[in-house]
Formats: sequence, C-alpha cells, structure tokens
Amino acid sequence: MNPRLPYLREKTSKLTSSPGVYIMKNKEKAIIYIGKAKNLKNRVTSYFRENPDHLPKVAAMVSNVWDYDFIVTDSELEALVLECSLIKQHKPKYNILLKDDKGYSYIRISDEEYPRITSEKNTKAPGSYLGPYMSGSVAREAVNEANRVFMLPTCRRQFPRDFRKGRPCLNYHIKNCMGLCRGKISREEYLKAVEGAVDFIKSGSAESVERMEREMNEAAEALDFERAALLRDRISAVRKAAEKQKMINSGVGAADIIGTAEYTGGVYISVLIYRDGRLRDKTVFEVSRSGGEEIGDILGQFMVQFYHGREDIPRIVAADHIPDESALIEELLAKQSGKELKNGRLLVPQKGKYAELLRLAKNNSAEYAALKSSRTGREVIALEQLGKCLGLAAPPMYIEAYDISNLSSESMVAGMIVFENGRPLKKAYKRFTIKEQEHQNDYGSMYEVLKRRLTHILTGEGDEYFTRTPDLILLDGGKGHVSTITPLVEELGLDIPVFGMVKDDKHRTRAIAADSSEIQINELQAAFNLVTQIQDEVHRYSVSFMHSRHKKKTYASELTTIKGIGQKKAERLLLRYRTKDNLKKASPEELASAAGVNQETALELWKLIQEI
Repeated sequence: MNPRLPYLREKTSKLTSSPGVYIMKNKEKAIIYIGKAKNLKNRVTSYFRENPDHLPKVAAMVSNVWDYDFIVTDSELEALVLECSLIKQHKPKYNILLKDDKGYSYIRISDEEYPRITSEKNTKAPGSYLGPYMSGSVAREAVNEANRVFMLPTCRRQFPRDFRKGRPCLNYHIKNCMGLCRGKISREEYLKAVEGAVDFIKSGSAESVERMEREMNEAAEALDFERAALLRDRISAVRKAAEKQKMINSGVGAADIIGTAEYTGGVYISVLIYRDGRLRDKTVFEVSRSGGEEIGDILGQFMVQFYHGREDIPRIVAADHIPDESALIEELLAKQSGKELKNGRLLVPQKGKYAELLRLAKNNSAEYAALKSSRTGREVIALEQLGKCLGLAAPPMYIEAYDISNLSSESMVAGMIVFENGRPLKKAYKRFTIKEQEHQNDYGSMYEVLKRRLTHILTGEGDEYFTRTPDLILLDGGKGHVSTITPLVEELGLDIPVFGMVKDDKHRTRAIAADSSEIQINELQAAFNLVTQIQDEVHRYSVSFMHSRHKKKTYASELTTIKGIGQKKAERLLLRYRTKDNLKKASPEELASAAGVNQETALELWKLIQEI
C-alpha cells in the first residue's frame, strides 16, 4: 500500500480535464512512468482510486509513485507526440521500451578518385552515405547486388596506384568485375557505373534500366559497340535482379508490414519495409511484457515510438492486429507524412499479397521468439494461431488435454497429457481410473476426472504440475463434453477456457468445439497440426492405459483360479509386484507373505505364475 495515496488523491482532485501528459516520479524524484491522456483528471484518478483492478505492472508502478507532474496540451495528438518524445528522452522503468536487435547500418560511397560502395556500421570514414538501415543484412545485400550488377571492384587494390600491377582476379573472369585494374577503363566511365549503382540502390530497377537503355542506344549510334555491349549486359543483370526482387515482394509499392510473435515474458515485432517495389529494410524489436498487457496495447505503443519523428511513412501499414487507439495513430502518421493512409486506416490483411507478406513478417518474429524460448518458429506460430482463433488473451503456453477410454463398462480410464510451449511435457502426464461410474458414461467420466484434477489447483495438494493452472483445457470430444465441463470450471471459481477436439468419420481432427458452435481451423495450418498432434497423443496415452488395465484384470482373473486367492488378493499381488516378470521372480515364501496365504496355497500360486 502506497502511503502517499491520500496526498496523490487530493492533488488529482484539482487536476484539469484538458488533454496532456502526466509524469510519475518515485521518492528519489526519478521518472518511472510517462503517459498521455485525453482527460488528465480522469486518467490520473484511475491510478489512485480505492480498490483498483490494475494489471500487475501498473500496480507495481502505483506502489512506487511519490509525486507526479503534468503538461497540458491542446489536443490528444499533441499529447501523444509529447509522450513519445519524453519516453525516448527519459526511458522510464515502467514504460514499454523498444529494444532493437542490432545497431544501424549504412551504405558508403567512398571519397576516392575511384569510389567504392561498401556497407558500414557507422559514418566515421570519409565519403557519402545512404541510410541508416536497421538491418545490416539488407545493407550488405544491397551493396553486393549493386556491385555485381554494375561489375564494380570489391578487391583490396587501390586505384589508380595499382593499375596494371598483376593479372585480373577471378571476379573479372566470371564477369562479376569490369577489370578496372587493367587500366583500360576511363575514370569518367567508371564514375558513370558508380552513379548507376547508387541510383539502382536508391530507386530500384526501373529508372536504372530506362537510363541505361538510352545510353546503350546512344553508344550504338556512335558505333561504340563495346560500350553498348557492356550496357546491354548491365541491363540484363538489373532485370534478373528485378525478377528476384519481384519474387520477394510480390509487387507491392511502398508499405510497412508489421508482424508479431509472443513468447513468455514478451513480444517480438518484425517490420518489413518496402519502397519502390523492393524490400528496402527490415528490423526486429523486442518488447518486454511484465504486466499482462494485451498485444493491441503493445502494438499501439510500438507504432507510436517507431514512427515518431520519421519522415518516410508509407501509404500502407499492414499489421496482424488492430492496435489500441488506431484512429489516433493514423492521425499521427497522416500528420507526419502529410498525407492520409490508403483507405484512411491501418490494414489487417486477410488475403492477397499483403497477407502473404504479413505471414513472412510473422515468421521472422517467430524465429526470434523461438530462439528466446528454445522453440521452433512453427511452434510459436501454432500457439499464436490457436490462441487467436479461440479468442484467448494470449497464446496458451500450458495446455492440458483429456480423453476417456474403456471396453464397454470394463477398464474405464482417462488420460491427461500436457503440452508446454507447443511440445509434450511427458513428466506432467497423469492417468485416472474411473471410480464413480458403474456403466459406460463418457460425460460422467469426464466430469469425474476433471473435478478430481481441478480440485488439486484449489487445495494445492499434489506435485508442481497437478497444482498448476493450465492456460487451456482441450477435451477429446464435441460440444456435449464442453457443456459438461464448463459449468464445473465456473463452479470451482477457476478461469480456464475449455474447448473440445472434434474428429471426423475417419477419426481425424476436424474442428474445435465451443459451448454452442464449432471453430474451423483447417486453414490455420500450424494450429491445425498442433491440435491434431495433441488429439492423437491424448488418445494414444489413454488407450494404452486402458489396455494395460485390461491386461491386469485378465491376469488377475487367472490368479483367482487358485483356491484361496480372491479378487482382492490378486489385485494386492499385482499392486505389490507391478509386472508379470516381477511376479515370476518371487519365491513361494514371498508370495505367501504378500498375499497373506499359507505355504501350500502359495506353492500352487507359484506354479500357475510360472506357466502363464
């Protein structure tokens, strides 16, 4: 409990209702949180009211607030811009702060008589620069492609000092270099090639091809066939590179594609930046998630920080979620770019070229999330798809699945399997024998099993897995099973989503059952494969337990053929020795002690065990 709450409430009661920014400070007067509000009084009051229902991170922040300042603005948009600027300046502890996975990269055109084009990590060396690029790999790829297409030298020789000193290297012979070292290319011609390469990096292939075609025709008319042939080869190389680019970007113009992937404790956000029909840049940011923030809130705050102060804002921004305060973010983007976004809104594409690019962006984020949590990108995407299609607040990292198995009314059992982070957690598997159902009753059996299992969460009795609350419960069955178990979960006061796994006539996964409907997951390939794997595994586990129980009952029945051995004594022996091999190793004296029979009966029992 914060002892300063009475003071803070009193101060807030006099606060203005205008838009603005509030700045929370701790006892040492350090800034710990910065926020913006359409109505300062209402927003700040929500932090200090009695019996608040804060997220864990917000509650932790409020407990450390000693005082706060505020700055009044004319509009909510001005407050948004100011908030972002102050966050970048002060980096408060409780704000979402973006962590880029690397530093900036640049493309350098060296300040030499015969300039070189290289990728660099900084701008210290003399020359002119393109960038910054958030992805070093994109900068390197652009440089390599431009040098190859325009056949610029990449060796360590210095020109003109090293003209005619030694034979040309392999790059010249495989036509990746014009052979400047031979000393047969004029500086003017070389500078034109460098200019073309820079133009190619800046504006893509179309303008480069048009300009070189004009020069090629001029050279041919002037009977300079050697130069015309050189330009012809460059045009061919540029077009080949353009075809490669077309495969990568599917023909988009200027767009930013933003894909997310969640992991325990945070979110990775990947941005693919397309300009002039080419993948111009890409980057990945990591956002910590310590307080249970929803992805829409995280994405909204990310967009504000990412675009704040940027001039190069495209007409299309495609993302996999609608960010919180999307209208305000669109207003910010429109103001900074000086133009409205296409259709006046952020896009969440469902099909077409943007949906395909969004899938690539999500895969990029998923690979980073996979490294963070020691999973594969496919597992990350599967859990995200599953959580989204079921309407869960976050991907279900800890899933329990149940199946009932029996032979008529005999050997009625259930299996519980666990998937953690998209993978089987076999040490958490549990087996149940049905005790309360005298006859075959799948619904009653499932109710009995789940009640026994969920009670352990309330009592805290059992191992670390039996007392853990799952993020999702999946039942091998349809709407009837879900309707049976959902009221039980609510009755116990637990907040656990429950769904069924529906099979088709060929015993293959078909859909996911809710209380009153079915959710089709066929088009969500990663989620579909995960649910199929879970359904197959829980079925295998419960059936194997049922067969094991049935074999034991059959074996126990054979033991009861010995006079003096009833059902209870037979079961006592099986419980004591567990396996048939252990029973065969037991001596008559040991059997007599375990079953509580005389030596004569034990000897008869021993002979039977050796024969079966």
